[in-house]
Amino acid sequence: MRSRRLVVSAAALAVGAGFLPGTAQAAGPATPGVSAPPPESAPDEAAASESGTFRSPGERTVRTVLPGAGAKGASAQGSADASNLELAMWADIRTARSVSFGVNLYNGAPVPHEVTIDWGDGTTHQATTNGGEILRDVRHTYPRPGDYTITVTATDSVNHVQAANQLQFSTAGSFFVPHAPTRLLDTRTGTGAAKAKVGAYTPVRLKIAGSAKVPAGVAAVVLNVTVTNTTAAGHVSVYPSGRERPESSNLNYDAGQTVPNQVIVPVGKDGCIELYNGGWKAVDLIADVTGYFDRAAADGYTSLNPVRFVDTREGLGTARGQVAGQGTFGVQITGRSGIPAGATAVALNVTVTDPKQAGHLTVFPSGQAAPSTST
Repeated sequence: MRSRRLVVSAAALAVGAGFLPGTAQAAGPATPGVSAPPPESAPDEAAASESGTFRSPGERTVRTVLPGAGAKGASAQGSADASNLELAMWADIRTARSVSFGVNLYNGAPVPHEVTIDWGDGTTHQATTNGGEILRDVRHTYPRPGDYTITVTATDSVNHVQAANQLQFSTAGSFFVPHAPTRLLDTRTGTGAAKAKVGAYTPVRLKIAGSAKVPAGVAAVVLNVTVTNTTAAGHVSVYPSGRERPESSNLNYDAGQTVPNQVIVPVGKDGCIELYNGGWKAVDLIADVTGYFDRAAADGYTSLNPVRFVDTREGLGTARGQVAGQGTFGVQITGRSGIPAGATAVALNVTVTDPKQAGHLTVFPSGQAAPSTST
């Protein structure tokens, strides 16, 4: 076997605070957006919409009469207004771990109300606003991504009435879980889809949740996607099942090429993704899972400035000289360039240059057998 040169650069590691990109393309993850302000009228239902807004309607409010109700000085009209106090709540996703929160004090007496927002992570926010008014755009950042219950309590000390409501909120971010490289799709062999090329301008659906021990409810998946057996130019777009196909591509190819690329893509509500062949001719598609994002506590994801770890052309990180055919060498990752000893995975940009003949490269954890999939 002939030898080839190898270049490896590190760009990120799995440790620390996590995040979940939006619709990720080849150029990198999209920045999470901020949804439009909610209407001032009472929301109809508690739900998480596609825009990233969570709501809890006012009719869910629980009112409590406090000691001293009916005491001298409390107006009859004020007591009547206060008895109908409702708290309509909404929360807009801002970033992977942050929220913009608002609450409308419907039908409350026009007197000061002491408002306490319990974020569900052990911290609170205090504010004072009049009944019938709106408390807007209260910002909060959670220490970790996940699911939280936000509880709001509004106290009217004039009329001795207290109202409370809760909202279930899920951050946009989730935790990265490394996965041993495992083939989920290969149209050449019928793995994950029919044993046939994917036709021109045609998508193929791939089941992610429940495949290769990827859990149900997974938020996004990290795939190494490869197009091969190409006879004309085209592109491949990868996107969540049930969503509109994006106009951008994850990889591009010409006739006779085999092209791989790493893709981070959200998983559809049905647990599937779509891979679209945007080319003139049919092609074979391959997809290997290397990790996924989940809300269960696991490793977070911390980005780094790209730094070169290995370059066999100059002897960086390993011996100088081309890597022999069927050859393997180890690379020290932790303890270098700010990567801590506790890191469990690393994202690498791996480049093969000056090859003498066709072949493939596989990157895998030290001390384990090489997987059958390629990187």
